[in-house]
Amino acid sequence: MNDSPQILLAHHLKALKLPTFYREYEKIAKQCAAEGVDHSRYLLRLSELELIERERRMVERRIKQARFPTIKSLDSFDFLAMPSLNKVLVMELARCEYIQRRANIIALGNSGTGKTHIALGLGLAACQQGLAVGFTTAASLVHQLMEARDEKQLQRFQSQLSKHKLLIIDELGFVPLSKTGAELLFEVISQRYEQGSVMVTSNLPFEEWTEVFGSERLTGALLDRLTHHVHILEMNGESYRLNQSKRQKRAAETKASCSNSKTDPS
Repeated sequence: MNDSPQILLAHHLKALKLPTFYREYEKIAKQCAAEGVDHSRYLLRLSELELIERERRMVERRIKQARFPTIKSLDSFDFLAMPSLNKVLVMELARCEYIQRRANIIALGNSGTGKTHIALGLGLAACQQGLAVGFTTAASLVHQLMEARDEKQLQRFQSQLSKHKLLIIDELGFVPLSKTGAELLFEVISQRYEQGSVMVTSNLPFEEWTEVFGSERLTGALLDRLTHHVHILEMNGESYRLNQSKRQKRAAETKASCSNSKTDPS
């Protein structure tokens, strides 16, 4: 009979989906008893732990659903290596107020300058604030759209995309699009106009986007929608990856040189 309250409590807490309450209530009760804490503060501590754990799980779920190819934060980006990038603007965007306003971001610059890193960092920041994020490359998105169309699932797939508060389309411009692919991508961006935020990264300046979409009319209409409410991140400069590789190579050579000098008997 003595075990009945514990068994019932465990059942009720599981039914109420309060796993942290269930896991921590005995330990916190002992702590509060030792500290002379009243029942209200005891419950407050438990509820705070439950909320913290629930938020952690929610962030993990958002990150998983975003399908990032890797997890990168803005803290790990070397802003000094990319002086053309407005760091103040990037950190302001990390607050995600632009998503509430349904504004867009376009990151432009040559290959290797960290556009994807910035996109991943801003996407992670949005997930940490509980916002639904989707990450894809332009080529992959077009492929999925064409597959969905062929399988008569296009409307359903478009509906899934619309649930993202922020849709990140990486690497626009690496692969020219077919006429059908360009039209399908335009439709996605058009449907999100003033309904949800889009972030696009591209290695091409705007005047060369016609080469990707194959039509001046379509390109003009797409840019008109994308740039109506937009923050543009200029990321032109030397390749971030190339410079990083050079620094690593120099560091390895220096380490090898120091190691050789220590073992040289002369």
